[in-house]
Amino acid sequence: MSLQYRDARREALTQLSCFRGEFYSCLTARSDALFELADAVLCGDGPVRSLVELSLVGEHRRGHGGLYAAVARGRVDAARLRRALATVPLPRAGDGRLVLAVDVTCWLRPDAHTSPDRILCHTYGRGKDQHIPVPGWPYSIICALEPGRSSWTAPLDALRLAPGDDTATVTARQLRDLLERLITAGQWQTGDPDILIIADAGYDAPRLAFLLGDLPVQVLARMRSDRVLRRAAPPRQLHTLGRPPRHGGEFVFGQPDTWGTPDTETVTDTRLYGTATARSWDRLHPRLTHRSSWAAADGTLPIVEGTLIRLDIDHLPSGATPKPVWLWWPGTNACAADVDRLWQAYLRRFDIEHTFRLFKQTLGWTTPKIRTPEAADRWTWLILGAYTQLRLARPLAADLRRPWEKPSPPDRLTPARVRRDFRHIRPKTACPAQAPKPSRPGPGRPPGRKNTRPTQRHDVHTPRKTQPATRQTKRSTTPKPRRTG
Repeated sequence: MSLQYRDARREALTQLSCFRGEFYSCLTARSDALFELADAVLCGDGPVRSLVELSLVGEHRRGHGGLYAAVARGRVDAARLRRALATVPLPRAGDGRLVLAVDVTCWLRPDAHTSPDRILCHTYGRGKDQHIPVPGWPYSIICALEPGRSSWTAPLDALRLAPGDDTATVTARQLRDLLERLITAGQWQTGDPDILIIADAGYDAPRLAFLLGDLPVQVLARMRSDRVLRRAAPPRQLHTLGRPPRHGGEFVFGQPDTWGTPDTETVTDTRLYGTATARSWDRLHPRLTHRSSWAAADGTLPIVEGTLIRLDIDHLPSGATPKPVWLWWPGTNACAADVDRLWQAYLRRFDIEHTFRLFKQTLGWTTPKIRTPEAADRWTWLILGAYTQLRLARPLAADLRRPWEKPSPPDRLTPARVRRDFRHIRPKTACPAQAPKPSRPGPGRPPGRKNTRPTQRHDVHTPRKTQPATRQTKRSTTPKPRRTG
């Protein structure tokens, strides 16, 4: 074993121990039980199937009663834990740039009639072309992405969306707070490349770019294929009367005759998607109106110009028919190298889906039948703290593969394989939780006495209607294609 290898392992072990100590300090009530609960999540033999079974894991030295009490009545200093997550080493792109992905994932609770603050969450993949709203708690999660093909991300923040929240406004405030923590922690300094924020089509990219315009960030988001953008206003001719135009001609995504000649066009051969063709058009902006997220704006609405990118590929790994991807970036005068860097960075956004699947299927994030949203937030922060320990233990883990699995090099271990070896890494790190004290169970409800205080039941919150109901008219037999500004 070389000296450099030993130094790297010693440094990784020190970072893991420091984070475990800070993570324990963030647990301000029932800290020992909560800390050992996170260790039980990491040291279990298989996926977490139920919350009570974690009390049978050897690393959890307390009973199931203390486990449920910790989740229900413990406390987590979320502000301090957010600062701790911002100080750990973060992955960066090839040019040293931080790349953040933001997305909303839902903790579905369709039968939890006694749980408050549930919202109708749109779910996908539950049937052929079916998008069914299911009650649950939506969480906005921000992760730092790694370059190249990887199933690892670095979760930095989680925020539960309350009923009536505007997604664009809440996400912008969440991103602003996170960026301030990253700058304070020294993750970004003056002279570094701007932080790239990647979002899917569910976010209003011009709105995010406008709200974060005073920060060193760039927003890259996908747009729906039925959007309509506007070109820059033409120069005003001399001796022309009337108000000068603010918008130019239309750029309709579904009408190629409105596109014109692209400013850049690149062709790249990829391993998974075949030939990828990227075209870009400069200085395109949406025509904003005083509705939806811009309804509260006063005065003249701004013009948020950017670069529009269309990506076409030959095939998908699943064999499905590929569809073009439209991306919008708030920068202008993008060259061919910028366009290639942007669409390749957007493809890394799908790594966050691997993290969500690990949270739910392996670490058991949505497994417990938790009643209150405060307990759900507490359990969510435990999962984020546990996953961060997995990421810091990545250089220390051995490949404990099954006999039928292919071996992986040490730098290519997946989070699930690192979790298999965490039980052997844990004794080498700091374990600040104290041993449990002997106690007796409470008397409970006397035999034969019924519950006289039934739990309150709560309705599911539905999105508020921003437009008044209109009179239904007969649908045309030749409908026009959908157009959204």
